[in-house]
Parts: sequence; structure tokens; C-alpha cells
Amino acid sequence: MNSFEKVLKIEALSKKILKHKKAGKKIAFTNGCFDIIHLGHVSYLEKAKEGNRILIVGLNSDKSIQRIKGKTRPIISQKERAGVLAALTCVDYIVIFNEDTPYETIKKLQPDILIKGADWKGKETVGSDIVKANGGRIEYIKYISGISTTNIIKKIIEKCEK
Repeated sequence: MNSFEKVLKIEALSKKILKHKKAGKKIAFTNGCFDIIHLGHVSYLEKAKEGNRILIVGLNSDKSIQRIKGKTRPIISQKERAGVLAALTCVDYIVIFNEDTPYETIKKLQPDILIKGADWKGKETVGSDIVKANGGRIEYIKYISGISTTNIIKKIIEKCEK
């Protein structure tokens, strides 16, 4: 399978999800910018995949990231970010969304499990109302501390300034 075949529009992905659910599979959903993909991202996604579930990654579009993180981001385009994510064996599907949050995407896909980083524990998690209303659950995964895209960008700037 070509990696880019994993990157689907919401309508096509909804149809695939129905087939997986009929086959008894659990659908897990997580989301993020995944700008400059690093070990922290890979570790997080591998943990999110555990349990023989189908893992869907909601990927913020370039425009969405610019609104959230500013005009200098993303560093890597959505097409390239999607391609790298799709090459990971732990990722089954990717859907790109333009909104600031994946609420509407979660509403359309109706996943069984919503996965977030442990830093979200105790906070309002976007889409948790939808998932819980359908009998699903929220899972939190611990990050590898000190690894982030922001920290990588800072290191690059520091090294360039020397």
C-alpha cells in the first residue's frame, strides 16, 4: 500500500470506519499538528495503536496551525506531514482538518476511543462528550519529557546563531 492511500477525506474515511466497526474493530482517534515529527510523536502514536485497534490521526491543516501557533508555523507542509505520518506502521488513517479543533471531525467519525497526551488529563478534552455519549472512553498517554517541536526549533535557532 502506498503511504498516501492512508490520507483520506472525511467521507471516504467514514465508510472505512463503518466496515472496521462491523468487523468488530475499535476505532481510536488522536490529533495534532505533528510539525517536525520526532521521537516523542512516534512513541505517543505507537502507544495509541496498542490493543489491535484502528488508529486515526486527525492532522491540523497548515491554515489551522497558523491560526493556533502563528504565521511562522508550520515548518513542514500538511502534505509532507501527512506523508511522514502515513509511513508509520502504527497509523492506519489520516484525516486533515481545517478547524482549530477536531470537534466536527470527531462528530463525523464517532471513534470508540479518544486519545490525548497526559497533559490534557483533568482538562476539557475536545470531543470527549461525543465519545462518552456513545459509550466510548478517553485515554491519556504520557509524553517523553523535553522532546517537542518547539524545543527542536529553539535548538536550531540557537545553533544557527552561534
